[in-house]
Amino acid sequence: MSGYFDGGLGQAGPFMTARIPSFTHFLATHAPDLLPVSLTGQQLPADFIKDLPHATTIVAAACERGVVLAGDRRATAGNLISKRDVEKVFRSDEYSAMAIAGVASVGLEFARLFQVELEHYEKMEGRSLSLEGKANRLAKMVRDNLMPAMQGLAVIPLFAGFDDETGVGRIFSYDVAGGPYEEHRFHSIGSGSVFAKSSLKKLYSDDMPLTEAVLACVQALYDAADDDSATGGPDLPRKIFPVITTITDDGYRRLPDTESEEYAHQVIQERMHLPDGPRAPLRSAR
Repeated sequence: MSGYFDGGLGQAGPFMTARIPSFTHFLATHAPDLLPVSLTGQQLPADFIKDLPHATTIVAAACERGVVLAGDRRATAGNLISKRDVEKVFRSDEYSAMAIAGVASVGLEFARLFQVELEHYEKMEGRSLSLEGKANRLAKMVRDNLMPAMQGLAVIPLFAGFDDETGVGRIFSYDVAGGPYEEHRFHSIGSGSVFAKSSLKKLYSDDMPLTEAVLACVQALYDAADDDSATGGPDLPRKIFPVITTITDDGYRRLPDTESEEYAHQVIQERMHLPDGPRAPLRSAR
């Protein structure tokens, strides 16, 4: 990799002379083999794809001061639990984060490359991208992975951040061809998403305080784990709890495990009395 930077014999390498603001574009031009997935169209065996660890359920909810992005910890390979404490939520920069569902190894590379992409742009241009610009950059990366995705190496991200221009938290989802699509209020991706979104429909309210939005997301992940075998619930004996992050005007923050444990215990204690979770109040139409 050093040859791309120093050029050898005292000459500037491509990295120092190209002045390309997109790091992924630079790699695609000068070192495509360093991108997360580089396939030449060969057909991958079905068993190979099935046995790869897959990350599952992610939830996001806009709230009073920003947005909450959280994920369960389970990864599956076929009908087996391949990992119980996988990380699916990642800091992108000071005011944004992304989470992944799909092939875990490819998703991890996506998350790392996207971090470098945003840092590279800021260093080259002297300013950071807007939140919408970041969402569009991530869309290009997903689109570039279309051929591997067609082979089974699909990764779908969920992107969220605090928009300093509007002062609100925003959520962006993607399809396998790129997207992006802005989601309003809340969203979920992954195998347990249908149950998580159904839970949030009952629990979510506009302009929720941050702590209530976090609790609603933990409730949604619990409901997803209750009905989807690929989603992992709080694991008390092993002390494995959801990854919970908040992005507000104060920036990105990942809740420490002790805080995640407190939210998980609160949900579990409530479920001892109400196994199906809290009931949303009915409001009569006027």
